[in-house]
Order: sequence, then structure tokens, then C-alpha cells
Amino acid sequence: MSPIGWIRSALFVPGNRPDRIDKAIKTKADVVIIDLEDAVPLSEKVAARKAVAEKLGSISNHKVIVRTNGVSTPFFSDDLKAVLVRGIKGLVIPKVNDEASMSHLHEQMCAIELHRSIPTVPVIIMVESAKAVLNIHRIACFRPSPARLHSFAFGAADYTNDLGVSITLDGRELIYPRSRLAIASRSAELPRPLDTPYMENLKDMQALENDALRAKQLGFGGKLCIHPNQIEIINRIFSPSAEELQQAQNIVDVFEEAQKKGIGVIQVDGKFIDKPVVERAKQILASGRPSASL
Repeated sequence: MSPIGWIRSALFVPGNRPDRIDKAIKTKADVVIIDLEDAVPLSEKVAARKAVAEKLGSISNHKVIVRTNGVSTPFFSDDLKAVLVRGIKGLVIPKVNDEASMSHLHEQMCAIELHRSIPTVPVIIMVESAKAVLNIHRIACFRPSPARLHSFAFGAADYTNDLGVSITLDGRELIYPRSRLAIASRSAELPRPLDTPYMENLKDMQALENDALRAKQLGFGGKLCIHPNQIEIINRIFSPSAEELQQAQNIVDVFEEAQKKGIGVIQVDGKFIDKPVVERAKQILASGRPSASL
């Protein structure tokens, strides 16, 4: 079982702001991502890396992971050396475009883990370019030993910059890459991917909710957050409600009872129920708590 586990909400916090890390781990985010990449200016990269390395020892009991700088940057190797320590739950690796990048990061991580006698640390791979979207299935199927890939996350800002298009309120330009990520994840039997953070208007909670619902409908299991006020909505959207759990349990119970009687197809509340519907009900039951209990 990966130490990262099921993620609905993952809250970014700047690596150069240690005071915000303490506040972030007190929120209801499933995971806190300490960011050494976009949130940290070039002039503060080295100092932030050192501060984060020192901080990790005191928060090892919390579900905290670190986003390094990109594999092709001059910061990546030193980031790994600083944060690959006993107790780290996982890493987020940005700007991974192909299997060669996966192989490179895996080899570097294995060397450090072996030297320090620490367990294999899982990674969440950020998909942020046209090349990465096209290569997503091959990246998903890169299976070294020991296993490394936990799941994918989508970075829409870099993706749209790569294509030279703008992010729109209805997200039409994101349908294709979101679909590719979700399908590749499912075909490789990975956890559902994490959606891009909503950054257009942090005060527009309805727009955030709509964006999260679009991602959920396409097969995403959670969403990255850039502000604590986004967590509650995202946790709710990506959790089954109490009503959904009850309905799913009813479907499973009635279907299993029908099976005992030799009946293969039934109706529940007027809805046609067969094996695929039952399998979906079981997925809902396995996906966690009702949102009311968060």
C-alpha cells in the first residue's frame, strides 16, 4: 500500500515559507505539497531546499510530500538529495515528458534510497505539456522494479502555455488532456489522477465547483489546491455523499440477493441494474467516507 493513499485534495504551500507549512498541515487537505518549483523564485531555490529538508524531520507524522524542480533543471539532483529522507511520503515530479525522464528520475532515486536504506518513495508525475499528454500511456506503463509511479496530476497552466492558448471558464480546451490522463490511468490500473488547480478567480467558489465537477465527470479522483479556501469544496466534490453511499449499498445488497435466487437483472428505484452498475456501486463504496463526515 502506497503511503500516499487516496487523495481528494492536495494543498500546495511554498517551500520558502516554512510558517505556512505548519498552517497547511492543520487544514483538512488530504495531502500537503511543499513546493520547491513554481512557488520559489530562482534566487531562493537553495535556501528553500535547505529549509524544507530541515522541516521534514519534524512533520514526518503528517501526510506531506514535496514537489521538486523539473528533471531537466540543474536543481533536480540536489532537491532529491535534500528531501529523500526516511519518513517522506512521496514526491511530485514536474515536467516529465517521456519514459526517458521517468527512467532518469527512477535511477537517481534508487541510488539515494539504497545509500540511505530507505523504502522506495512513490511519485506523482505532473503532466504539463503536449508531449507529455501524447506520451501519457507509455509513461503510465513504465514499470521499473521496484514500482515507482503512484499517479498523475495535470498542470493546465503550463499545458496551455505550451499550446499557446488561454484557459477558459468552461474548460473546453482541457477536455482532451484531461480525458487522456484519466484513460491512461485507468488502463494502467493507477489511482485516478489529480486535476489541475483552479487559479482563475480564487473568490469564485461556484467556478471552482464547476471546474471540479467537470474533472470528476471525466474520471479524476481529486484536485490540486492553491488556497485553503478551496479544500472544503474539493473534498465534498470528490467524496461520495451519504445518499450516494446508501444508494450504492442498496444496489449491492439487492443484486446479491437476486443472484442467490438466480436472477441476473433487476431494478432498484426504477433503474435497470446489471453487473456493470453493481461494479460502479462497489467502487463508490470503496472510495471513502460521505462528505458529511469530513
